[in-house]
Amino acid sequence: MRCPWCSHEDDKVVDSRSVDRGGAIRRRRECLSCHRRYTTFERVEDLGLSVIKRDGTKEPYVREKLVSGLEKALANRPVTDKQVATVAGRVEARLRRKGPQITSQEVGLEVLAELKKLDQVAYVRYASVYKDFQEVSDFERELGMLLQKRSPAKPRARR
Repeated sequence: MRCPWCSHEDDKVVDSRSVDRGGAIRRRRECLSCHRRYTTFERVEDLGLSVIKRDGTKEPYVREKLVSGLEKALANRPVTDKQVATVAGRVEARLRRKGPQITSQEVGLEVLAELKKLDQVAYVRYASVYKDFQEVSDFERELGMLLQKRSPAKPRARR
């Protein structure tokens, strides 16, 4: 590490502690030449994800696109920014486990799974774009599947 004041390369670590719930290490260093102290942070470098689009092109994964899509689906719904961030984090964690290259379909399916649990109106909004609904019957079919999974099976009457 190079001293920010004198550019000397030799230093010693005076203090080291975990920060960001274990996501980084904060180190206090002292320059062995000028004896001034400075702080450094050590973090694991995020692995880059690539998204393979439907047309076969590849582009880097951008979290802001995911959050933007969630916010559009959740517009005017009783959901907090913290809940949006949590959903985005869960989706991103699942995508990272799938590997360095993911398809846009995998992204969409993960978002749909999370929205189904969080807000069913937002789920239908997102599904209408993701699944490219063209007719009212597309909405009816999706709502039918949602309602079918939500309502418990009715017991049959005995004769």
